[in-house]
Amino acid sequence: MAKWTASDIPSQQGRSAVVTGTGGLGFEDALALARAGGDVIIAGRGSEKGAAAVARIRERVPSAKVRFEPLDLASLKSIAAFGDRMRGQRDSLDLLINNAGVMVPPQRRETADGFELQLGTNHLGHFALTSQLMPLLRKGRDARVVSLSSVAARSGAIDFGDLNAETRYKPMASYSQSKLACLMFALELRRRSEAGGWGVTSIAAHPGIARTDLLHNAPGRWSAPGLARTFLWFLFQPAPRGALPTLFAATSPEAIAGAYYGPDGLGETRGYPALSKIPGQALDEAAAARLWEVSASLTGSRFG
Repeated sequence: MAKWTASDIPSQQGRSAVVTGTGGLGFEDALALARAGGDVIIAGRGSEKGAAAVARIRERVPSAKVRFEPLDLASLKSIAAFGDRMRGQRDSLDLLINNAGVMVPPQRRETADGFELQLGTNHLGHFALTSQLMPLLRKGRDARVVSLSSVAARSGAIDFGDLNAETRYKPMASYSQSKLACLMFALELRRRSEAGGWGVTSIAAHPGIARTDLLHNAPGRWSAPGLARTFLWFLFQPAPRGALPTLFAATSPEAIAGAYYGPDGLGETRGYPALSKIPGQALDEAAAARLWEVSASLTGSRFG
């Protein structure tokens, strides 16, 4: 795994992938997969951004098999519609990268279904999406689901008593909870897939600290985090480098089911893909099973 890069991605000819997110890490994932010959669907909320992402990829890879599909992870109705379209268009799916996210909006916001925006988008939206696509993934070849967590998960805690931060909202605490939930989902999905014979490999990854527009988009360009992103840009590794742990988990024959991958340097904030240390709270299997059942109830999702 030493200094693994996108040039090490094996051929993706004949493989299909859905990547959530039209910019930042999602764009880099889609570009690398398309460059390797994969059939890539970029799923995101903004049609203009989606079309621009597709155009940029085709400029760099004229032979790319890539297209955009609208998907709003903050709306269960949109997720269900996306699932219906995919099941109507395809017989199988080989890869799902649960990448898109929202980070630290300063005021509490809600999804269309009344969930706190970060939990609802980062975790519950992807939980529902994975459920919608599971029939296709179960028919895929070496099917994988890669779920994006964050170094912020280290300080996260699942507050079952106030999961949607209705009593008290702290932006970073809610973000950390949502990213811990993503990691716990990945680990629990692996356990349930193996127990149920679903044949789908679940792996988690995180990008370290990457130079994307996530901090500009949610807290805002003139917020403290946004200003740090603008003026301390040199502390953030480039987005293509930040995408490498995800791409390793998604494509490498050496990637291990149930593992967690991130950068190998400076406290896992930058560098090349390597195994990451899973925070202790993410290893609580009883809490992960409870989170799964709560998430299934909130979203009306069913697996298996």
